[in-house]
Amino acid sequence: MYRKARPLGLMMALLLVLGTAAAADLAGVHLSNTMTVGNARLRLNGIGVRTKYYFKIYVGGLYLGQPSTDPAAIVKANAPKALVMQFVRDINRDKLVEAYREAFAKNAPVLATKLRSAVDRFLAFLPDVKNGERMVFIYEPGKGSTFVAGKSKTLVIPGKEFADLYLLVFIGPRPPTAALKNGLLGMDGS
Repeated sequence: MYRKARPLGLMMALLLVLGTAAAADLAGVHLSNTMTVGNARLRLNGIGVRTKYYFKIYVGGLYLGQPSTDPAAIVKANAPKALVMQFVRDINRDKLVEAYREAFAKNAPVLATKLRSAVDRFLAFLPDVKNGERMVFIYEPGKGSTFVAGKSKTLVIPGKEFADLYLLVFIGPRPPTAALKNGLLGMDGS
């Protein structure tokens, strides 16, 4: 089950999410060092760049309440967390769908099968993205996963399991690249 957020609420949420605090910089992308999710203040745990065939695709930032380099502990924690992806090139939705489908299968095939309906809703939600656009994932206990793409497209998937599946894409056993995973875990200086 999912619902679409109202545009005014979305804009207010984006202002809270993106904040105006000092920023971390990577590949020309600036991410805030902090983010507010509900009543929780999250800190940038790490930042990394996703590359494919030497091309930069996006810069990702993982936000947590407490810093961690332990992927299993991050996924297991029933606490607010967020992941911001800022694209540094145009990517069509078909490529995004293909990449997520592959990543779900590589990192958590049993969970992806169990959550097939939620996976299908998420894949249907994915838009074409343009250079400079962001896709934001926010997990809030009791609410579930909220995804924001572009300026007005939103999706909410209740429960914690889909949040776990989503995070495993980036910090699971077979992430898109080791450098991205290490960066998000704060283990890479890039």
